[in-house]
Amino acid sequence: MKYKMDSDSSNSSKKDTGPKNSIETKKGKVQTMFRETDLSVSTLMDMQPSITADTEPITCAVLMPQSINTIVVHRNSSKPTVTDLDLSPVLSTNKPLRRRRPKNYALPSGITFFQLDFSNLPFDVFYSILQYLSLKEISILSMVSKVINSYIVQNISKLVKRNRMAFCSLHQYNTSDQEEHFEYYRSVGLLFKRCTLLLPTKERLKFISSQLFKVPCFVIGKCCHVPECLGFASYGAFLKVLIAGWDELECHRVFSFHCDFTNLHRRIQTVVSSKPGAARELEIHIRLFCRSVLIDPWDNQNDTLFWLTRLLKPWPMVNQARLLYILYGPVTSEGNIDWQKMTQSLAEECSVVQFANAIKLMHHDGKPTEWTADSVIGLLEELTDVPNEWLLENQARLLLLCGNNICYTIMSSKAVNGRVNELANLMVFQALVCEKDGYHMQWVRKMLQKICMVFGSFRERCNFIQKVESVFCQRSLEILESIIEGNQDSESNSFQNLYSFLKANAHFHMEILYSFIKE
Repeated sequence: MKYKMDSDSSNSSKKDTGPKNSIETKKGKVQTMFRETDLSVSTLMDMQPSITADTEPITCAVLMPQSINTIVVHRNSSKPTVTDLDLSPVLSTNKPLRRRRPKNYALPSGITFFQLDFSNLPFDVFYSILQYLSLKEISILSMVSKVINSYIVQNISKLVKRNRMAFCSLHQYNTSDQEEHFEYYRSVGLLFKRCTLLLPTKERLKFISSQLFKVPCFVIGKCCHVPECLGFASYGAFLKVLIAGWDELECHRVFSFHCDFTNLHRRIQTVVSSKPGAARELEIHIRLFCRSVLIDPWDNQNDTLFWLTRLLKPWPMVNQARLLYILYGPVTSEGNIDWQKMTQSLAEECSVVQFANAIKLMHHDGKPTEWTADSVIGLLEELTDVPNEWLLENQARLLLLCGNNICYTIMSSKAVNGRVNELANLMVFQALVCEKDGYHMQWVRKMLQKICMVFGSFRERCNFIQKVESVFCQRSLEILESIIEGNQDSESNSFQNLYSFLKANAHFHMEILYSFIKE
């Protein structure tokens, strides 16, 4: 079966004398008219097939700018072939293409040309056409008309799962292919976003969950290969594209929907109310789902703060600290939350910096947010007691990474409340952290001067300075005694720790003397 184009003149009986690449007109064959849509896609019109033999090919054409992509499907072959026909001479004219209807032709009421002709196109042929389009192109095609949109929506699972490697590679993947893998799920998100464009938010989410949550790796507690699985990260890439541009109210609905569908609140209640490490598998599942799906995918800090706030705000401050530790705490080599790291051993900067980033995000440099300065400071103090009180060096490293504003607020609060001993210990260990991590001792000296100004009298300032000197002497003796006795506890570990402490002591006092000489 072949298609031809009508000549503008109805009285002409001669053959078309156009260029070689133009379509020949033959009497008795199907006349096909094309028209362009708003998306520069012209659709096959008035198809009336006339089959002369079983082996004759069925030809379907889609008119694109300057060319026709013609898909030929033979009756004895299931694999279509594609040919390109150059219609530049036809499309170069400024005259609009006109469509001629057969005489005495009547359309059923309420049905357009496009709907009637498209419904006559076999779905297998339409599906074969979609095989040559990427997911992004299909997403654009879904916005052409409601008819095409309904066809795509009804078969969207087939279109998404045609790349089965994207689902099989959630557990077996190469690091170099991860970006391509996530890009595929971004394309899936764009397809779902455009296909469900006219639906209400709740209906969109229900439809998406009915399609994607069939994959076990996208649901909390269903995958057996956590944390190696890329399921949560892939779903996070999908969700980011899906809800991009949605307003805050719709994002609240997205969060509520995921909480209801995954029982997230009940699962969080289980881990924050039980003993640390009692539900190790559930803890790591919650960590990966919340981080990979809700928190980490966003480039804008305000978006990240929004989702982090939704996770923390429903709980009291003690549970907020527990949940914050689950989300950002150190992890063991087996992939579980390391609850003893901060209380029994010295933590590296990489183990503490994620806590500091979360605290700074909530503090937001004092700008108005859902978090007040007092609530952030209270949460930080609760965090350093999870599961028990942290080592002083770990506390000092966290305050140092949180920045000047948060550190000064914490330490000045201790000075106002008369907690001078705690304040002196923190000051000494901040000097030790600066020495170990390579920060300039000038930062500690300036912080000491600011804290001294908090005290109202000269006597209180002198008392504070004496406490700092006493802590330096006391801690040095404790480290030396532990070395002599052969004990190596978590805070004084070998001669290297003693060397670092004494060096920090010397640099701290040298910086103070230098400031006096400079003044």
